[in-house]
Amino acid sequence: MNKTAVFVGDTVFDTTIRVGALPAADEKVVSDHLTDSVGGVVTNAAVACSLTGTPTTLVSSVGTDAAGRECAAQAESLGLDFRPEVSAGASSRAVITIAEDGEKHLILIPGARMYPSEGVCRQLSLAQAGWLHTAVYDPEAARAVISRCAESGVPWSVDLEPATFPDGIETLADHIDGAAAVFCNSHAARAIGPSAVRILFELGARSVVFTEGSHGARWCAPGCAEVAVPVVRDTAPVADTTGAGDCLAGSFVGMMLDTGDPLESLRYAVTAASRSCSGLGGHPSYATRAEVTRLRRTAGTSPASGDATPHPAPVTPSVRGGSHDADE
Repeated sequence: MNKTAVFVGDTVFDTTIRVGALPAADEKVVSDHLTDSVGGVVTNAAVACSLTGTPTTLVSSVGTDAAGRECAAQAESLGLDFRPEVSAGASSRAVITIAEDGEKHLILIPGARMYPSEGVCRQLSLAQAGWLHTAVYDPEAARAVISRCAESGVPWSVDLEPATFPDGIETLADHIDGAAAVFCNSHAARAIGPSAVRILFELGARSVVFTEGSHGARWCAPGCAEVAVPVVRDTAPVADTTGAGDCLAGSFVGMMLDTGDPLESLRYAVTAASRSCSGLGGHPSYATRAEVTRLRRTAGTSPASGDATPHPAPVTPSVRGGSHDADE
């Protein structure tokens, strides 16, 4: 039986609006596009994972309002095994405004819960789990489920959102220590401080996927040379980068469960994330595995061609073991 990827975190009802230019103070502008869709960092990642063909379970929280009901309906229609904790009150929402030049503003309105409760996390079955991915919007609840992963030998990954460590990255030490992969973008790196990758290794990360937007991503593992994976050539013009990093993380997790190869998984994930920027909204612009594979073939970045800068191959992530002696 195929192992399941389990995603634990946020579900948000996204409203995406496109305008010619973002308004100045007290200025009214007219939008030519509006879409509502289920979103959120971890929810988007779960959708991307599911599109690789990997069985995917999403555990999150929604409210008792219409937005929560719509999130549940959409998540289930996307093929996810959606297990929401329904909390009395409003669901989390986001309003995303995108200008024609690509400038984006995002306003998040947290709902009754941004993360499933500690009780739900303690009772979550990991019997068929091959990987667990999370963003730490509730440190105690996340600690509970990560502790269970460590005890059960289930690899886990953490998406570092700067909002989840306002008092310093050390507050997430328990969540990072032993993580098979930590996803870190430039915003999170600035919040961590100089030599962010080295600091994450010192905190116990077994590997770091450092995402660099239009420059692709880097695979970093203790004791190994970094491997740069550039953005695939010949992709469509960028329309909206919302959810691109989430797409990369979820695609990586799905491919890791399928191939067990971190570099091949990252090559696929970078291509999927690049492709997601060609449409509006988060997951609605995500491509299927067949579409990503065709794009890689067209661009000459199929698995056989090797589209990453060659370096000594890093060690496949594991839950335990490994040194912390690498530099960023």
